[in-house]
Amino acid sequence: MCGIVGGIWSREAHERPARFSRALQQLRRRGPDDCAIADLSNRGRQVLLGHARLSVIAPGPGGRQPMQSADGRHWITFNGEIYNFQELRRELESAGRLMTSLSDSEVLLQSWIHWGESCLNRLVGMFAFAVYDTTSDELTCVRDAFGIKPFLYHRDPGSFLFASDLRALQGLMDGRPALNHQRAYDYLAHGDYDSQEQTFVEDVLHLRPGHLLRVRLDRSPEAPVRWWRPRVTPERPVAFATAAQTLRAGILESVRLQLRSDVPIGVMLSGGIDSSTIVCAMRHLEPDLPIHTFSYVARGFPASEERWIDLVNDHVGAVAHKVEASASDLADDLDDMIVAQGEPFGSTSIYAQYRVFKLAREQGVTVTLDGQGADELVAGYAGYPRERLRSLLDAGQPHAALSFLWHWARWPGRSLPAGVRALLEAAAGNGPGGRWLRRRNAPDAPAWLGIAMLRDYGVRLEPPWPAFPDAPPGRCLVAALAEACTDRGLPALLRHGDRNSMRFSVESRVPFLATDLADFLLTLPEEHLVSSRGETKRILRAAMRGIVPDEVLERRDKIGFVTPEQAWLRQLAPLVRGWLSDEDGPSFLHSSPMLAELEEMMAGRRPFTSILWRMINFKRWHAHFITGMVT
Repeated sequence: MCGIVGGIWSREAHERPARFSRALQQLRRRGPDDCAIADLSNRGRQVLLGHARLSVIAPGPGGRQPMQSADGRHWITFNGEIYNFQELRRELESAGRLMTSLSDSEVLLQSWIHWGESCLNRLVGMFAFAVYDTTSDELTCVRDAFGIKPFLYHRDPGSFLFASDLRALQGLMDGRPALNHQRAYDYLAHGDYDSQEQTFVEDVLHLRPGHLLRVRLDRSPEAPVRWWRPRVTPERPVAFATAAQTLRAGILESVRLQLRSDVPIGVMLSGGIDSSTIVCAMRHLEPDLPIHTFSYVARGFPASEERWIDLVNDHVGAVAHKVEASASDLADDLDDMIVAQGEPFGSTSIYAQYRVFKLAREQGVTVTLDGQGADELVAGYAGYPRERLRSLLDAGQPHAALSFLWHWARWPGRSLPAGVRALLEAAAGNGPGGRWLRRRNAPDAPAWLGIAMLRDYGVRLEPPWPAFPDAPPGRCLVAALAEACTDRGLPALLRHGDRNSMRFSVESRVPFLATDLADFLLTLPEEHLVSSRGETKRILRAAMRGIVPDEVLERRDKIGFVTPEQAWLRQLAPLVRGWLSDEDGPSFLHSSPMLAELEEMMAGRRPFTSILWRMINFKRWHAHFITGMVT
């Protein structure tokens, strides 16, 4: 786990190495153990690759990067872990490849040289890397299937720049950063972010999950190419019991691989089914392994998960580490967290995660396992009712759809009116009626947004909510899950986890996010994922029976790292007023209506919503990354 940075320029400039070195220093929290730069400039072209290392596998000099091949032709800078590197190493050696270290970095480089791009489908891991071929003068940039590891880039006619972190990339770019007004509007009005290649900064892009990008400055820019896409079409019928056993074996194998580490390892435990699965799988695989869990608890808050956390810790005999947080803690850490995240985010629940990773580092843990991604693979949350209903209607089962709706609505946190809205949208589909319903259900733009000015910037004001994904008949649910895995939903959660963990030099691993598990789960019958009675994660609950306590598997609610956000922001009202009244923000934000909305919420005359957090987050982020008013 590390930080990477690099650039290719058509012409050399003597000041660039110093700027590049400063950019690399922005990544030192991602890689505090070592940093290095390779200057590969030749023929008048400037090529620099940089690497900040967090040593996890083979911490000695054999894993140092940027790394070159034995013949000097290929260079790699790589962020992530290849969990099956030992198996790949044996395969490469049997093919005659000579290995000189015990690192997964060398295995990745040798795999690229030996198999080319086809090696990507052999990799089990999380990764963002760039390989430079000194002979062809081509740079190939790759991001893992789910986008667990970040890859930001900027290109213009004379250069291509990339980095793991927005501030590092900004340090290489010429000129002042400019705001991407479309992404600002989508976030402020609709809470949408991390759902496309554009970032909040103009001309800075995300390499999307499961994509690669080839770069040669002497050719027209190529578009990124998708190297992995989740499959959703069933290959053959599979019985539920058989599928549950297969999933059980797959989860255990993924956890087994991700326990490989040369440094202390722990696990994030929220108390829900997903994180409990990881903790209990560790104990099932390693009966004598010391297990350290790290949890956020909100004592005195109705949504606190401490009872469930204690139950799981007692079940596996774990050493429990817990952290609480207060409004004053949030105020103290707010700017540091916003800088670590790089872009705005959805709620203060991200602060709970931030504190848990801080706790892990304070306890000397460098690697953690996390349950992220299960919701998107086994239909968690509320069970994606709109999409499941659409599948049933597409399959010609209207009575089954009505029965599902009735049972679905009886679960905690759901309601019959919400189910009816989902049914109406499902029936309307992507036609004019569906578009009208989606527009009608979207919130109006806030009064404090200068809509006329945003139109002048070319901002599209329609809600960014997607239509139903293209899917074979009866497969709308799994198509939506596939989309959530790589396009809308999970990318934001993975960004939160990566930036929070790396802020404290902790490597966060996510065992559910393996391509073989995804391809297996998303090709199952949909009723294996969400039952006809509205039970979410049906197959996961069955698969982990006997490993995870029944009481956890039978939970009907979902909480996670939920914080008492409303209470915190009420306590911080004087600070919040100061942040929102600051006139140094973008001109399309009007402070007086923002403050009026704040007062309405504080007085209880308007429902408390996440839009208040978005106002705060965006204003503080803008001051750090666009105007530079905060250093």
